[in-house]
Amino acid sequence: MRVLAAVPVDLRHPAAHRPGHGDPDWAAMRRVLVVRPDNVGDVLMTGPVFRALRAAAPFAQLVLLASPAGAAAAALLPEVDDVVTASVSWQQLDLVPGADPDAALVDELAARGFDAAVVLTSFSQSPWPAAEVARRAGIPVRVGTSKEFGGGLLTHWVPAPPDDQHQVDRMLGQLAAVGVPSRGHALHARILDDAATPLAVVGVRYAVVAPGASCPSRRWPADRFAAVVRALADDGLTVAVTGTEKEAGLVAEVAGDVGVPLAGGLGLGDLAALLAGAEVVVANNSGGVHLADAVGAPVVELFAGTETVAQYAPRSTRAEVLTVPVSCAPCRQLVCPFGQECLAITPAEVVDAARRVRAVPVG
Repeated sequence: MRVLAAVPVDLRHPAAHRPGHGDPDWAAMRRVLVVRPDNVGDVLMTGPVFRALRAAAPFAQLVLLASPAGAAAAALLPEVDDVVTASVSWQQLDLVPGADPDAALVDELAARGFDAAVVLTSFSQSPWPAAEVARRAGIPVRVGTSKEFGGGLLTHWVPAPPDDQHQVDRMLGQLAAVGVPSRGHALHARILDDAATPLAVVGVRYAVVAPGASCPSRRWPADRFAAVVRALADDGLTVAVTGTEKEAGLVAEVAGDVGVPLAGGLGLGDLAALLAGAEVVVANNSGGVHLADAVGAPVVELFAGTETVAQYAPRSTRAEVLTVPVSCAPCRQLVCPFGQECLAITPAEVVDAARRVRAVPVG
């Protein structure tokens, strides 16, 4: 029998970009669009992307295409020069038949004359709709990552990495494949000069508890959060309980008689300043965790099985991620159809973790 010698074989699609062949001339660019129309936490995780692009394209205006929810995070990223805010079609569930929901966006992008569009996605998202919008807008360089074939909509199609790769590493790998080296994977966020941190309320030594999340399946039960608030208060900390205006009832329930409820009174810049001074932040898998990570606040994260920990875990600060492995994870469900076994974590476990990551020892 004839035995063939083992020869490395490139099994990527022939249309996929080959690093080192035809990399864009980033140094010559004047306007670069970064597409990330997701939530606040997703935008905060683009910080290392903007840092790398700023070094590679020092003369370019760097513009973020963001959702209305994520746009507020742009002000905290010092490398972002401008924001285009849009409710893009590929992030909507209900579209009007026959309409062109992205027509106005195409016109705006075309008028700005971008040299390149960098489409950022998680492993379960497709870059092709955004690439088509960029193509229609006449953007000549279009970079994205995908497993699936999408024709010539991307001029630089980067093959997808393993699904469980951290989101920051995924995005930086996409840039590296087109000639933009990493400048580090740590998140960063600036504290705005006009941030109205309520230090007069929380004092010098305080913790922040954020019991909200984008959907019910990600929320650890309110009564357990309330028990953590009481325990942290017993440790001598003022405990600020934060949330949106819509979460006012939840915030009040968790704060009880010992916490300081701060629902809807803080902008994102104010929240960043508040988190930056906290001895510990306790929160669900949410934008608050990524913001705490970006400002260097020690954090304890309650991580539901909706996603994979390896993709989103905080890595820029002292952190502990608490979760229970379950067979149905990652489910990506908005409402858990079972009993949230992935969050079967006791208040005592959370308090112990908070004490381990505290900036200042108890006592």
